[in-house]
Amino acid sequence: MGDIEKTSTLAEAADAFLTHLPPEERGKVQAEIVKFIRWLGSSRQVQDISPVDVASYGEQITQSAAKPLRSFLTYIRKKNSSSIALAPHLRARKASARTAAVWQSDHQGQVTLTAQGYARLESELANLKSQRAQIIEDMQIAAIDKDFRENAPLAAAREQKSHLEGRVKEIESILNQAKIMGKDSDTTTAKLGDTVALRESSSDKEFTYTLVDPREANPVKGRLSVASPLGKAILGKQIGQTVEVAAPAGTFCCHIEHIVALSTEQKEK
Repeated sequence: MGDIEKTSTLAEAADAFLTHLPPEERGKVQAEIVKFIRWLGSSRQVQDISPVDVASYGEQITQSAAKPLRSFLTYIRKKNSSSIALAPHLRARKASARTAAVWQSDHQGQVTLTAQGYARLESELANLKSQRAQIIEDMQIAAIDKDFRENAPLAAAREQKSHLEGRVKEIESILNQAKIMGKDSDTTTAKLGDTVALRESSSDKEFTYTLVDPREANPVKGRLSVASPLGKAILGKQIGQTVEVAAPAGTFCCHIEHIVALSTEQKEK
């Protein structure tokens, strides 16, 4: 597959991008590309990916992980499959691993999740644990090849297991420290747990986000971290107010259309 269209899915675009790379380079970037499209949704069309999606993902990765992703986003732009230059919106965090660890240690006791978010993490944890046996089996099969220097399948299986175990520990720690937020019918100002409808000023496009703890965030599914630039701008604001957010490609404005409190959301779900 050499060409991609605006209606191509992210999975198809990633396949085209990886295919055009030399084999030695492909192996180095494939893991990051796969993580990226899984997070955004592999079946989503490339034309539906927004700068907010890309910027939100960038908050979760390191500088080294961002490099191949920028190449991928530049590639789909050159292929005219994206009407927006998305690569400039991908800015990875600059904190070192040690700084990130200190931040996590300092804030673990402050995790507040929605009931739905807590349940989702429990479900993810159970799913990850169920994958352990298969990954171990994959490692055993790959290890049959005694030339460990060129054993790409074994290296990939080890990396997958390391990622899985790290995520398991992370989720277990979050669940142990988490408190489930209570119901609150106040819609005077936007707060953690509320669902906020916004209208983007320049495009007049309306979109909706639920404000959540960073550990529960997934903007693609409508869960926006209160630590993100947009989340910070919305938090504490009232219906009718306009918020400004500084993005890599410039400042954009959003008007708060309405706020739905947590209690109402729980009843609907």
